[in-house]
Amino acid sequence: MKSIAIMQPYFFPYIGYFQLIQAVDTFVVYDNIQYTKKGWIARNRFLRNGMAETFSISLQKAPEGLDVFGRLISREFRKDKLLNQLRETYRGAPYFEQFFPTIEKSILNGETNLFHFIHNSIVDTCKYLEIETKIIVSSSVQIDHSLRAEEKIKALCKKVDADIYINAIGGQTLYTKENFKSCGLDLLFLKSRPFEYKQFNANFVPWLSIIDVMMFNSSRDLRNYLVSGYDLI
Repeated sequence: MKSIAIMQPYFFPYIGYFQLIQAVDTFVVYDNIQYTKKGWIARNRFLRNGMAETFSISLQKAPEGLDVFGRLISREFRKDKLLNQLRETYRGAPYFEQFFPTIEKSILNGETNLFHFIHNSIVDTCKYLEIETKIIVSSSVQIDHSLRAEEKIKALCKKVDADIYINAIGGQTLYTKENFKSCGLDLLFLKSRPFEYKQFNANFVPWLSIIDVMMFNSSRDLRNYLVSGYDLI
């Protein structure tokens, strides 16, 4: 049996995203999917002064409807400023020295294409987390890319010979197991269990960027949560 997950690219997403990567044999990152401002593609949240604050990638102006791979990072985007914000916020965290070089490498790379920039950060983070799942880009898979939503997912699954499609828990409102079963695919949903840890001396703020999680947790604890801190339903 071969499992697959398919997701949009997100900038240093929450730990459930990496649980999903860890849980499958092949992880497909969409590059040919429409960019949406309201989503989490180019932004996320970190802990600042005990509260959640958003950090983001500034983009060049572009026509509405462009896919993610068609968007470019703004020339005015201050990568050094973002890096300094994260450094000042987390420099006192117990695992700052271990993880910060990964953040630095990801943010300061010279890539100007939004998709490649985010894709690099996902791959770099997976290396730190010792996730060995095969990661591929959706446009590299030979299917009819004019397909949409569920039909595109099914086509991607079939092309990589997957038997099991695992989606984030939010997909329960979009997909049914019966529809996938009729195509010879088992559909499962990954539900992360609560994962609370000490964030300096502040009240705990859940589901922040993976940056926050890695700053306050050892590699061993992270590995344990990645492989066992969820349920497949």
